[in-house]
Amino acid sequence: MAIVRWDPFRDLMNLQDEVNRLFRRSFFRGLEPASETVATWAPAIDMYETDDKLVVEAELPGLDAKDVEISLEDDILRIKGERKFTSEVKEENYHRIERAYGLFERTIPLPRKVAEDKVTATVSDGVLKIELPKAEEAKPKKIPIKVEGK
Repeated sequence: MAIVRWDPFRDLMNLQDEVNRLFRRSFFRGLEPASETVATWAPAIDMYETDDKLVVEAELPGLDAKDVEISLEDDILRIKGERKFTSEVKEENYHRIERAYGLFERTIPLPRKVAEDKVTATVSDGVLKIELPKAEEAKPKKIPIKVEGK
């Protein structure tokens, strides 16, 4: 298991976003701008880091690439889209509906600066893979140690 540095401020920012959404939904219903949508579900994601890039993988089974929008602003990756309920079976004939449908939005704070112009996204078998190459200043630099007197 990889060791991940805990950043309490990242958690606080996510908490603040959730509280803001809760207040908007509770007290300002109908007054929200159309661009701010309330998520009804959120796809699971994994994020890992290699020497030269960050990689984010999101589970989006059943979605087409046209149903998903990816943006990157101020070191925050945003994935949003919609899973639509389309079925040939009448809704009253269902015995159970457990899969989530509707709008979703995930905002992922990035732990490193990335080269925004080199970001790529691919989808395969329902998994969206976003590769974010690290910016040159974010890559670790090895400093050689000189031995004096020998």
